[in-house]
Amino acid sequence: MANRPYNFSAGPAVLPEEVLRQAADEMLDWHGAGMSVMEMSHRGREFLSICEQAESDLRDLLAVPEHFRILFMQGGGLGQNAIVPMNLSRGAEADFIVTGSWSQKSAEEAARYCQAGIAAATESGAHLSIPDPASWVLRPQASYVHLCSNETIDGIEFQQLPDLAALGSNASLVIDCSSHILSRTIDWSKVGLAFAGAQKNIGPAGLTIVIVREDLLGRAMSICPTVFNYKKVAEAGSMYNTPPTYAIYMAGLVFQWVKRQGGVAEMERRAIERSNLLYQFIDASNFYVNRVAPAARSRMNVPFALRDESLNEAFLAGARAKGLVQLRGHKSVGGMRASLYNAMPVKGVRALVAYMREFTVSHG
Repeated sequence: MANRPYNFSAGPAVLPEEVLRQAADEMLDWHGAGMSVMEMSHRGREFLSICEQAESDLRDLLAVPEHFRILFMQGGGLGQNAIVPMNLSRGAEADFIVTGSWSQKSAEEAARYCQAGIAAATESGAHLSIPDPASWVLRPQASYVHLCSNETIDGIEFQQLPDLAALGSNASLVIDCSSHILSRTIDWSKVGLAFAGAQKNIGPAGLTIVIVREDLLGRAMSICPTVFNYKKVAEAGSMYNTPPTYAIYMAGLVFQWVKRQGGVAEMERRAIERSNLLYQFIDASNFYVNRVAPAARSRMNVPFALRDESLNEAFLAGARAKGLVQLRGHKSVGGMRASLYNAMPVKGVRALVAYMREFTVSHG
Protein backbone atom coordinates (compact mmCIF):
# COMPACT_ATOMS: atom_id res chain seq x y z
CA MET A 1 0.00 0.00 0.00
CA ALA A 2 1.69 3.15 -1.18
CA ASN A 3 1.40 6.38 0.75
CA ARG A 4 -0.13 4.98 3.92
CA PRO A 5 0.02 7.67 6.61
CA TYR A 6 2.26 7.29 9.62
CA ASN A 7 -0.15 6.49 12.43
CA PHE A 8 1.02 7.70 15.87
CA SER A 9 -2.17 6.61 17.67
CA ALA A 10 -1.79 5.43 21.27
CA GLY A 11 -4.23 2.58 20.65
CA PRO A 12 -5.79 0.97 18.80
CA ALA A 13 -2.53 1.48 17.05
CA VAL A 14 -0.44 0.83 13.98
CA LEU A 15 0.11 -2.77 12.89
CA PRO A 16 2.88 -4.06 10.62
CA GLU A 17 1.80 -3.70 6.99
CA GLU A 18 3.19 -7.18 6.32
CA VAL A 19 0.80 -8.60 8.93
CA LEU A 20 -2.19 -6.74 7.51
CA ARG A 21 -1.42 -8.06 4.04
CA GLN A 22 -1.16 -11.63 5.30
CA ALA A 23 -4.45 -11.31 7.19
CA ALA A 24 -6.09 -9.94 4.04
CA ASP A 25 -4.76 -12.84 1.97
CA GLU A 26 -6.09 -15.35 4.50
CA MET A 27 -9.39 -13.60 5.17
CA LEU A 28 -11.68 -15.90 3.17
CA ASP A 29 -9.71 -19.13 3.41
CA TRP A 30 -7.23 -19.85 6.18
CA HIS A 31 -4.65 -22.40 5.01
CA GLY A 32 -7.13 -24.32 2.90
CA ALA A 33 -9.72 -24.64 5.66
CA GLY A 34 -12.36 -23.07 3.40
CA MET A 35 -13.32 -20.50 6.00
CA SER A 36 -12.10 -17.34 7.69
CA VAL A 37 -10.53 -17.53 11.12
CA MET A 38 -13.43 -15.47 12.45
CA GLU A 39 -15.81 -18.21 11.32
CA MET A 40 -14.00 -21.05 13.08
CA SER A 41 -15.11 -22.85 16.21
CA HIS A 42 -12.83 -21.88 19.04
CA ARG A 43 -12.65 -25.56 19.97
CA GLY A 44 -11.95 -26.81 16.46
CA ARG A 45 -8.54 -28.17 15.52
CA GLU A 46 -7.84 -25.29 13.13
CA PHE A 47 -8.26 -22.55 15.68
CA LEU A 48 -6.66 -24.53 18.49
CA SER A 49 -3.53 -24.82 16.34
CA ILE A 50 -3.55 -21.02 15.85
CA CYS A 51 -3.94 -20.39 19.57
CA GLU A 52 -1.29 -22.90 20.59
CA GLN A 53 1.21 -21.43 18.13
CA ALA A 54 0.50 -17.90 19.33
CA GLU A 55 1.05 -18.93 22.95
CA SER A 56 4.25 -20.76 22.09
CA ASP A 57 5.63 -17.82 20.11
CA LEU A 58 4.81 -15.37 22.88
CA ARG A 59 6.48 -17.61 25.45
CA ASP A 60 9.59 -17.74 23.26
CA LEU A 61 9.67 -13.99 22.59
CA LEU A 62 9.41 -12.99 26.23
CA ALA A 63 11.33 -15.99 27.61
CA VAL A 64 8.36 -16.81 29.86
CA PRO A 65 9.33 -19.55 32.35
CA GLU A 66 7.36 -22.79 32.35
CA HIS A 67 5.93 -22.07 35.81
CA PHE A 68 4.00 -19.12 34.39
CA ARG A 69 0.71 -19.58 32.55
CA ILE A 70 -0.24 -17.49 29.53
CA LEU A 71 -3.93 -16.63 29.36
CA PHE A 72 -5.84 -15.08 26.48
CA MET A 73 -8.70 -13.10 28.01
CA GLN A 74 -11.06 -10.20 27.37
CA GLY A 75 -11.89 -6.95 29.16
CA GLY A 76 -8.75 -4.93 28.45
CA GLY A 77 -6.41 -3.40 30.97
CA LEU A 78 -9.29 -1.66 32.72
CA GLY A 79 -10.96 -5.03 33.19
CA GLN A 80 -7.80 -6.41 34.78
CA ASN A 81 -7.92 -3.57 37.29
CA ALA A 82 -10.85 -5.47 38.81
CA ILE A 83 -9.88 -9.00 37.81
CA VAL A 84 -6.43 -8.85 39.44
CA PRO A 85 -7.67 -7.90 42.94
CA MET A 86 -10.50 -10.43 42.70
CA ASN A 87 -7.91 -13.13 41.95
CA LEU A 88 -4.97 -12.12 44.13
CA SER A 89 -6.04 -9.96 47.06
CA ARG A 90 -8.48 -12.22 48.93
CA GLY A 91 -10.14 -8.96 49.89
CA ALA A 92 -7.17 -7.91 52.02
CA GLU A 93 -4.32 -5.48 51.31
CA ALA A 94 -2.72 -4.53 48.00
CA ASP A 95 -0.30 -1.66 47.39
CA PHE A 96 -0.12 0.63 44.36
CA ILE A 97 2.61 2.77 42.85
CA VAL A 98 0.85 5.70 41.18
CA THR A 99 2.93 7.27 38.42
CA GLY A 100 0.21 8.35 36.01
CA SER A 101 -3.36 8.09 34.84
CA TRP A 102 -3.48 4.33 34.39
CA SER A 103 -1.99 3.34 37.72
CA GLN A 104 -4.34 5.85 39.37
CA LYS A 105 -7.31 4.12 37.72
CA SER A 106 -5.93 0.76 38.86
CA ALA A 107 -5.80 1.84 42.50
CA GLU A 108 -9.27 3.35 42.40
CA GLU A 109 -10.84 0.25 40.86
CA ALA A 110 -9.05 -2.16 43.17
CA ALA A 111 -10.45 -0.28 46.18
CA ARG A 112 -13.84 -1.80 45.30
CA TYR A 113 -12.49 -5.28 46.06
CA CYS A 114 -9.63 -4.91 48.54
CA GLN A 115 -7.82 -2.56 50.90
CA ALA A 116 -5.93 -0.62 48.25
CA GLY A 117 -3.07 1.48 49.58
CA ILE A 118 -0.91 4.05 47.81
CA ALA A 119 2.67 3.07 48.55
CA ALA A 120 4.10 5.89 46.45
CA ALA A 121 2.72 8.51 44.09
CA THR A 122 3.84 11.32 41.88
CA GLU A 123 2.11 14.66 42.12
CA SER A 124 -1.42 14.48 40.78
CA GLY A 125 -1.78 16.31 37.51
CA ALA A 126 2.00 16.46 37.08
CA HIS A 127 3.21 12.91 36.61
CA LEU A 128 6.76 13.60 35.49
CA SER A 129 8.95 11.03 37.24
CA ILE A 130 9.05 7.76 39.18
CA PRO A 131 9.36 7.84 42.97
CA ASP A 132 12.58 6.27 44.24
CA PRO A 133 11.73 2.69 45.32
CA ALA A 134 13.64 3.32 48.55
CA SER A 135 10.89 5.79 49.47
CA TRP A 136 7.97 3.40 48.86
CA VAL A 137 5.88 2.61 51.92
CA LEU A 138 5.01 -1.06 51.40
CA ARG A 139 2.71 -2.75 53.88
CA PRO A 140 3.97 -6.12 55.17
CA GLN A 141 0.59 -7.79 54.68
CA ALA A 142 0.04 -6.62 51.10
CA SER A 143 -0.64 -9.56 48.79
CA TYR A 144 0.71 -7.75 45.76
CA VAL A 145 2.21 -4.47 44.59
CA HIS A 146 0.81 -3.03 41.37
CA LEU A 147 2.55 -0.66 38.98
CA CYS A 148 2.06 0.45 35.40
CA SER A 149 5.44 -0.14 33.79
CA ASN A 150 4.64 2.25 30.94
CA GLU A 151 2.15 5.06 31.40
CA THR A 152 0.65 5.58 27.94
CA ILE A 153 -0.90 8.97 28.68
CA ASP A 154 1.88 10.54 30.73
CA GLY A 155 4.85 9.09 28.87
CA ILE A 156 6.56 7.52 31.89
CA GLU A 157 8.35 4.17 31.74
CA PHE A 158 10.11 2.03 34.32
CA GLN A 159 13.53 1.37 32.84
CA GLN A 160 14.04 -1.33 35.47
CA LEU A 161 11.46 -3.21 37.51
CA PRO A 162 11.82 -2.98 41.29
CA ASP A 163 13.03 -5.95 43.29
CA LEU A 164 10.38 -6.17 45.99
CA ALA A 165 12.36 -8.72 47.99
CA ALA A 166 15.26 -6.28 48.18
CA LEU A 167 12.79 -3.70 49.50
CA GLY A 168 11.78 -6.07 52.27
CA SER A 169 8.44 -7.07 50.78
CA ASN A 170 7.07 -10.58 50.30
CA ALA A 171 4.36 -9.33 47.95
CA SER A 172 4.07 -10.36 44.32
CA LEU A 173 4.73 -7.68 41.73
CA VAL A 174 1.90 -7.05 39.27
CA ILE A 175 2.71 -5.00 36.16
CA ASP A 176 0.41 -3.44 33.62
CA CYS A 177 2.71 -3.51 30.59
CA SER A 178 0.03 -2.87 27.97
CA SER A 179 1.82 -0.18 26.01
CA HIS A 180 5.36 -1.52 25.93
CA ILE A 181 5.00 -5.29 25.92
CA LEU A 182 7.37 -6.91 23.38
CA SER A 183 9.54 -3.78 23.23
CA ARG A 184 11.89 -4.92 26.01
CA THR A 185 12.59 -8.00 28.10
CA ILE A 186 10.79 -8.75 31.37
CA ASP A 187 12.70 -10.03 34.41
CA TRP A 188 10.33 -12.78 35.48
CA SER A 189 12.26 -13.34 38.71
CA LYS A 190 10.76 -10.05 39.91
CA VAL A 191 7.21 -10.49 38.56
CA GLY A 192 4.21 -12.46 39.74
CA LEU A 193 1.76 -11.33 37.08
CA ALA A 194 1.92 -9.21 33.95
CA PHE A 195 -1.05 -8.13 31.88
CA ALA A 196 -1.45 -6.21 28.66
CA GLY A 197 -4.27 -5.04 26.46
CA ALA A 198 -3.24 -6.05 22.94
CA GLN A 199 -4.38 -2.97 21.06
CA LYS A 200 -1.26 -0.92 21.65
CA ASN A 201 1.76 -3.04 20.71
CA ILE A 202 0.40 -6.47 19.74
CA GLY A 203 -2.77 -6.42 17.68
CA PRO A 204 -6.40 -5.35 17.46
CA ALA A 205 -8.56 -4.42 20.41
CA GLY A 206 -10.46 -7.20 22.18
CA LEU A 207 -7.61 -9.39 23.43
CA THR A 208 -6.00 -9.12 26.86
CA ILE A 209 -2.90 -11.13 27.67
CA VAL A 210 -2.27 -12.28 31.25
CA ILE A 211 0.98 -14.01 32.22
CA VAL A 212 0.66 -15.33 35.76
CA ARG A 213 2.88 -17.42 38.02
CA GLU A 214 1.27 -20.76 38.77
CA ASP A 215 1.40 -20.42 42.55
CA LEU A 216 -0.89 -17.39 42.30
CA LEU A 217 -3.71 -19.44 40.77
CA GLY A 218 -6.59 -20.68 42.89
CA ARG A 219 -6.92 -17.63 45.13
CA ALA A 220 -9.99 -16.04 43.56
CA MET A 221 -12.59 -14.39 45.77
CA SER A 222 -16.07 -15.92 45.76
CA ILE A 223 -17.44 -12.85 43.98
CA CYS A 224 -15.06 -13.31 41.04
CA PRO A 225 -16.98 -14.30 37.91
CA THR A 226 -15.87 -17.77 36.84
CA VAL A 227 -14.96 -16.51 33.38
CA PHE A 228 -12.40 -14.20 35.03
CA ASN A 229 -11.03 -16.76 37.49
CA TYR A 230 -7.40 -17.24 36.41
CA LYS A 231 -7.32 -20.86 37.60
CA LYS A 232 -10.42 -21.78 35.60
CA VAL A 233 -9.16 -19.98 32.51
CA ALA A 234 -5.75 -21.68 32.82
CA GLU A 235 -7.29 -25.12 33.28
CA ALA A 236 -9.38 -24.59 30.15
CA GLY A 237 -6.44 -23.42 28.05
CA SER A 238 -8.08 -19.98 27.63
CA MET A 239 -11.16 -21.73 26.21
CA TYR A 240 -13.46 -21.53 29.24
CA ASN A 241 -15.64 -19.28 27.15
CA THR A 242 -15.30 -18.16 23.53
CA PRO A 243 -12.12 -16.07 23.46
CA PRO A 244 -11.51 -13.18 21.02
CA THR A 245 -10.50 -15.59 18.28
CA TYR A 246 -9.66 -13.18 15.47
CA ALA A 247 -7.67 -10.93 17.79
CA ILE A 248 -5.67 -13.97 18.94
CA TYR A 249 -5.00 -14.89 15.30
CA MET A 250 -3.82 -11.35 14.54
CA ALA A 251 -1.63 -11.31 17.66
CA GLY A 252 -0.11 -14.59 16.51
CA LEU A 253 0.79 -13.04 13.16
CA VAL A 254 2.43 -10.13 14.98
CA PHE A 255 4.42 -12.53 17.19
CA GLN A 256 5.71 -14.27 14.06
CA TRP A 257 6.55 -10.88 12.51
CA VAL A 258 8.52 -9.86 15.62
CA LYS A 259 10.45 -13.13 15.43
CA ARG A 260 11.31 -12.50 11.78
CA GLN A 261 12.57 -9.02 12.64
CA GLY A 262 14.99 -10.37 15.22
CA GLY A 263 12.85 -10.76 18.33
CA VAL A 264 12.47 -8.52 21.36
CA ALA A 265 16.15 -7.53 21.32
CA GLU A 266 15.70 -5.97 17.89
CA MET A 267 12.41 -4.36 18.92
CA GLU A 268 14.22 -2.74 21.85
CA ARG A 269 17.04 -1.51 19.62
CA ARG A 270 14.53 0.10 17.26
CA ALA A 271 12.58 1.58 20.17
CA ILE A 272 15.73 3.25 21.47
CA GLU A 273 16.57 4.59 18.03
CA ARG A 274 13.08 5.96 17.40
CA SER A 275 12.62 7.58 20.78
CA ASN A 276 16.13 9.06 20.83
CA LEU A 277 15.51 10.74 17.48
CA LEU A 278 12.40 12.47 18.78
CA TYR A 279 13.60 13.31 22.29
CA GLN A 280 16.88 14.72 21.04
CA PHE A 281 15.09 16.99 18.61
CA ILE A 282 12.62 18.19 21.26
CA ASP A 283 15.35 18.82 23.82
CA ALA A 284 17.37 20.87 21.34
CA SER A 285 14.34 22.95 20.40
CA ASN A 286 13.01 26.15 21.94
CA PHE A 287 9.69 25.52 20.20
CA TYR A 288 8.66 22.17 21.75
CA VAL A 289 9.00 20.73 25.23
CA ASN A 290 8.79 17.38 27.02
CA ARG A 291 8.71 17.79 30.79
CA VAL A 292 9.19 14.16 31.90
CA ALA A 293 12.39 13.48 33.81
CA PRO A 294 14.85 11.96 31.29
CA ALA A 295 15.41 8.82 33.39
CA ALA A 296 11.67 8.12 33.36
CA ARG A 297 10.87 8.89 29.73
CA SER A 298 8.89 6.33 27.77
CA ARG A 299 10.32 4.88 24.58
CA MET A 300 6.82 4.07 23.36
CA ASN A 301 4.72 7.16 24.14
CA VAL A 302 6.28 10.60 23.78
CA PRO A 303 4.08 13.47 24.98
CA PHE A 304 5.22 16.94 23.98
CA ALA A 305 3.83 20.44 23.87
CA LEU A 306 4.25 23.46 21.67
CA ARG A 307 5.44 26.30 23.84
CA ASP A 308 2.86 28.45 22.06
CA GLU A 309 -0.26 26.33 22.41
CA SER A 310 -2.28 28.69 20.23
CA LEU A 311 -0.54 26.92 17.34
CA ASN A 312 -1.83 23.45 18.28
CA GLU A 313 -4.55 23.19 15.65
CA ALA A 314 -2.31 24.54 12.91
CA PHE A 315 0.34 21.99 13.90
CA LEU A 316 -2.13 19.10 13.75
CA ALA A 317 -3.61 20.25 10.44
CA GLY A 318 -0.17 20.55 8.90
CA ALA A 319 0.80 17.13 10.21
CA ARG A 320 -2.28 15.52 8.66
CA ALA A 321 -1.43 17.13 5.33
CA LYS A 322 1.99 15.47 5.58
CA GLY A 323 0.48 12.06 6.35
CA LEU A 324 1.30 12.20 10.06
CA VAL A 325 -1.88 11.31 11.95
CA GLN A 326 -3.18 10.76 15.50
CA LEU A 327 -0.77 13.17 17.18
CA ARG A 328 -3.21 14.96 19.47
CA GLY A 329 -2.39 14.37 23.14
CA HIS A 330 -4.78 12.74 25.57
CA LYS A 331 -7.58 15.06 26.62
CA SER A 332 -6.48 14.89 30.26
CA VAL A 333 -3.03 16.36 29.55
CA GLY A 334 -3.42 18.14 26.21
CA GLY A 335 -0.60 18.95 23.83
CA MET A 336 0.71 16.28 21.50
CA ARG A 337 1.70 12.65 21.81
CA ALA A 338 3.60 10.44 19.40
CA SER A 339 3.26 6.72 20.10
CA LEU A 340 6.23 4.84 18.68
CA TYR A 341 5.18 1.21 18.87
CA ASN A 342 7.04 -1.72 17.35
CA ALA A 343 5.23 -1.39 14.02
CA MET A 344 6.25 2.26 13.57
CA PRO A 345 9.20 2.40 11.15
CA VAL A 346 12.08 4.72 12.02
CA LYS A 347 11.40 6.60 8.79
CA GLY A 348 8.04 7.59 10.28
CA VAL A 349 9.82 9.29 13.18
CA ARG A 350 12.25 10.95 10.78
CA ALA A 351 9.25 12.28 8.83
CA LEU A 352 7.73 13.62 12.06
CA VAL A 353 10.97 15.34 13.09
CA ALA A 354 11.35 16.84 9.63
CA TYR A 355 7.81 18.24 9.84
CA MET A 356 8.37 19.60 13.35
CA ARG A 357 11.51 21.35 12.13
CA GLU A 358 9.64 22.78 9.13
CA PHE A 359 6.78 23.96 11.35
CA THR A 360 9.26 25.69 13.64
CA VAL A 361 10.73 27.62 10.72
CA SER A 362 7.34 28.68 9.37
CA HIS A 363 5.81 29.61 12.74
CA GLY A 364 8.79 30.46 14.96
